[in-house]
Amino acid sequence: MQSSSRTYLIQALLFIATLITTTMAGAEWIFGNTFSFIFDFFGLIGNDSPELKAASAKAMGWSEFVRGFQFSIPFLAILTIHEFGHYFTAKAHQVKVTLPYYIPLWFGISQSIGTMGAFIRITSVVKSRLKFFDIGIAGPLAGFFAAMAVLWYGFTHLPPLEYIYAIHPEYERFGSSYGQFVYENSAGNIALGDNILFWLFKTYVADPALLPHAYEMIHYPYIFAGYLALFFTSLNLIPIGQLDGGHILFGLIGKKKFDIVAPVLFGIFIFFAGLGLFTHESFAIGSDEMFYEQLIYLFLYVYFIYICFRRTFETSATALMISLIVVVAQFAVTYLAPEQEGYSGFLPFVFILGRFLGVKHPETEDNQPLDTPRIILGIFALIIFILTFSPQPFIIL
Repeated sequence: MQSSSRTYLIQALLFIATLITTTMAGAEWIFGNTFSFIFDFFGLIGNDSPELKAASAKAMGWSEFVRGFQFSIPFLAILTIHEFGHYFTAKAHQVKVTLPYYIPLWFGISQSIGTMGAFIRITSVVKSRLKFFDIGIAGPLAGFFAAMAVLWYGFTHLPPLEYIYAIHPEYERFGSSYGQFVYENSAGNIALGDNILFWLFKTYVADPALLPHAYEMIHYPYIFAGYLALFFTSLNLIPIGQLDGGHILFGLIGKKKFDIVAPVLFGIFIFFAGLGLFTHESFAIGSDEMFYEQLIYLFLYVYFIYICFRRTFETSATALMISLIVVVAQFAVTYLAPEQEGYSGFLPFVFILGRFLGVKHPETEDNQPLDTPRIILGIFALIIFILTFSPQPFIIL
């Protein structure tokens, strides 16, 4: 088999695997259950344990899997439109690029979204700011409008309340006011945190009588798929490194300014992500053992931030100094405003950015500035980032 044919086969198999895993994940979000073969695999079926019998009774099969397509098809459609936005723009600029590689991911024992996304590989050198800008902006713009269409459909085609009663029969006795009663003594519920666009859809597009409670939106596949698309669009548009937003900002302002602005933005991102993780109250405890334990965690946290910054600055001393400044600033803000907190869920992404993807941008041979239409388009992409970014994207009760 030729190399190109083997590559196409791998890409096709990855897509099929991702379609399967996202469909399974979608079914699990819709029904809140898992698939029966997981229990079979571990030899749990037939066990006399009441807990295992209950889990087995809730397990899902083929009909639930088919329902999962309501999530996987719109979600993968948005992802595919995003990637082919990059692909066709790269082709138009005569930049060599591969078809998308999809990354399946499904745990089986806990919920996931079925994929780690997709990517295309640029296999030739991109020689100009303009090309980086065009290739970078095409994906998020295409994916954004696709996500808008999915969200519009999801919010204008909300099912009646019987839909949520079929998933949670215990809610029916409370009627449409179930949200006032069912979450008082429950834990583990997940809400989708608002961004500006999602709030506008909920407020002005959805029928208030059919709009589900915030903790139940994960059961609505079109809404969940559209929300996830907005979430990943916002992450992609962060103007740092070689993210799509990084390519856009690099095209707008050039490398010299970018290599100043991007580390500052990265520092702000780290500051927000870790805000509230440690406060002065964390150390205002009577036990010496607990105090020293918190102190060790703080040292580890500072080292984590240092690792994230290390590749951004020329010397280790500078990276360490900036890390300490960030931590001191976090302590200062939480001391003056204890209610302020960030979102620690961003920290793994911070680590990937700082340690692997990089914060700065590679140089190009052609550094001609962009024309006015592209500058306007870049500003529009910034507006999309503001509209789609959620400070608290996933809220766990």
